[in-house]
Amino acid sequence: MNLRRTLLLPGVIFGSALLGIPVEAADKKGKEEGPRETVAKPLSEKERKRREEKLRKELEGPYRKWLNEDVLYIITDEERTAFKRMSTDEEREQFIEQFWLRRDPTPDSQENEFKEEHYRRIAYANERYASGIPGWKTDRGRIYITFGPPDENESHPSGGTYERPFEEGGGTTSTYPFEKWRYRWIEGIGSDIIIEFVDPTMTGEYRMTMDPSEKDALMMVPNAGLTLMEQMGMSSKADRFSRTDGTRLGTGTNPLPMKMNQFERLQQFARLQKPPAVKFKDLEAAVNSTVKFNLLPIRVRADFMRMTSSNIQTNVTIQMEKKDLQFQNKDGVAKAAVNIYSRITSMSRRVVNVFEDVVTTEVPSEMLEAASKGASIYQKAIPLPPGTYRLNVVVKDVFGGNMNNYEMALNVPRMEDDVFSFSSVVLADLIEKVPTRSIGAGQFVIGSTKVRPRVTESFRQDEKMGIYVKLYNFEADEKTRKPVGQVVYEVNKVGSTEKIFEFTEEIKEGTPSEVTIEKLLPLKSLAPGQYELKMKVTDKLRNQTVTPTAKFTVT
Repeated sequence: MNLRRTLLLPGVIFGSALLGIPVEAADKKGKEEGPRETVAKPLSEKERKRREEKLRKELEGPYRKWLNEDVLYIITDEERTAFKRMSTDEEREQFIEQFWLRRDPTPDSQENEFKEEHYRRIAYANERYASGIPGWKTDRGRIYITFGPPDENESHPSGGTYERPFEEGGGTTSTYPFEKWRYRWIEGIGSDIIIEFVDPTMTGEYRMTMDPSEKDALMMVPNAGLTLMEQMGMSSKADRFSRTDGTRLGTGTNPLPMKMNQFERLQQFARLQKPPAVKFKDLEAAVNSTVKFNLLPIRVRADFMRMTSSNIQTNVTIQMEKKDLQFQNKDGVAKAAVNIYSRITSMSRRVVNVFEDVVTTEVPSEMLEAASKGASIYQKAIPLPPGTYRLNVVVKDVFGGNMNNYEMALNVPRMEDDVFSFSSVVLADLIEKVPTRSIGAGQFVIGSTKVRPRVTESFRQDEKMGIYVKLYNFEADEKTRKPVGQVVYEVNKVGSTEKIFEFTEEIKEGTPSEVTIEKLLPLKSLAPGQYELKMKVTDKLRNQTVTPTAKFTVT
């Protein structure tokens, strides 16, 4: 059943025929909105310090702990910089979620094994390596958290007598407590990685060292702890202190193995300080787009219409301002093109739906200035089972190169066959009937009506606001087999209980399974501000009520 009538505001009279809103209405939208900058201006020194102070205060909470403790050793410099640029908690939460996702070895499962293993390592380090400071702050804790347990661990917790290997000069000496960890392979560093930790203060705090002789407790004792070369008189212990390779090994003139080369040791030491490489480069690229390349502003909304109890039509609407697009002039025609890629995934990251499209806008070159004040709108209808999903929309300006990676949750409602319910309330700038051949096909078409949402939910006073909503599962009258109900429309100003407008109508026609309401609300008598539309729909036979609502702005 279609209830098609123009709502009457006090003192305003309109015909009963449904009036379509011209397509140009969307193009005029935004005149009152000032020009929006899409390129950041250089900050003054005062503004930069103000933002830094604001960021410092914001990061005093859990986000500071996450950044400076939880992921200190595994976050890259680029990610750290991007995180510090975020201005809202919502952005930070989204970044943290993407941070763990990029490192998840099984993104299709609910568990993130990398994240679980990471926090297990932190707990283990705090338990095993604490020494007056938390275990995660120690050198052993950092290496363990970053690279996991070593394949081999040679531990000397009390020091004592030590037989040097040949590459350290041989001979017998006494050592401070030390540990020698061996990793067969570390990605980005190499194979057969040996890392030594020494506790020269005997306090339990082991320090990572590049010099194998640092563990020698007899280093400063004359004629004690000599190496084989020194015992045979082929070198002097004093020669250890004149070496230029960063060690104090007593090997004399014997060449060191390649892995003991000073540059190899220095390079390994530096690489061990870096966070491990991100495994999934494709996901890393996606999140970089989210953080760094958000240069093409877009707005996205989703509306839900019942198809069956197990299938909900999800209308995803994307809007871009034409002034943010790059136009290319050719043969007297100015053209802009935007590539759209969208992916819908379940909460377990299973891909449910993917769609791609190209949206183009063409206007005569001489009309470009006027046309650039409007908006470009795109819509895709997707059937989805009830549930919670994640929507990612990536858009790219073909000629300008600007991109945006937009992410939002899709909470697809469950609409049972025998439950009195309603669809999304769509506030539209265009509601009109379509030709018979176009029923159910094309963008913005719902059944036999073209409904173009106003994504911003902002209307001018000289416009009429379209109201579109579907009602499901009325009780059928035993005689007429028709629904029997009532709809009360009420408009209040946000923040006030005063009723600006109220209108009531009866529902007596149509099918009980689905009633469609299509209305136009003139806004001329509404002062600029924010308003709320409240609808109270009553099924008189069941004595049940539903209350669809929607907020809008008048400019």
